[in-house]
Amino acid sequence: MKPYKTLGHYAAEEYIVKKSRFIGYAKPVKTEKEALDFIAEISKKHWDATHNVYAYSLREGGIKRYSDDGEPQGTAGMPVLNVLTQEEVTDCVVVVTRYFGGILLGGGGLVRAYTHSAKIGVDAAEIITLVPWSVCTIQCDYTFYGKIETLIRDFGGVMGDTDFAENVTVKFRIEQGTEQTFDKKLQDLTNGKLSFDIIEEIVAAK
Repeated sequence: MKPYKTLGHYAAEEYIVKKSRFIGYAKPVKTEKEALDFIAEISKKHWDATHNVYAYSLREGGIKRYSDDGEPQGTAGMPVLNVLTQEEVTDCVVVVTRYFGGILLGGGGLVRAYTHSAKIGVDAAEIITLVPWSVCTIQCDYTFYGKIETLIRDFGGVMGDTDFAENVTVKFRIEQGTEQTFDKKLQDLTNGKLSFDIIEEIVAAK
């Protein structure tokens, strides 16, 4: 699995233009059901809104969907989806709720308003990069501990829990695909005295 960008958390931001109120909701999701459930939740919350426009993008199956929800074709859902595409984020859904303020925005105005509303929602949800990691452990004596910790951090790894007993057990993670390179550096550092074990594989933010 390659690293990919998604949203860090649920968020919402509001924007008003020519008395129309736009609310951009954004949320990370894993499945189409999660995306559709979120869309239904926002649509129910804003049942009295003029439009609840949405777009979502999923890694599994390469799914990309959008809806104009009654706005002129191409002025709402596609601009929202374009924000996800341009930001290169996936496994996420955006809903832009609009309360019409009585002043027509025109085609270009709608595109700009929905684009901006989606963008501020996505920005508020914070784009993160998820990376596949190998979670590892090393057992060493106390004389090696400081060197091991420095090696892990310099390598771009992330320190986890450390158990200080008779020997030190260091838990850490490194990006998948870099294990052989890390092992070589470890062997060079310890003159072949130490090795590490991979105990699990996870996906987490970099």
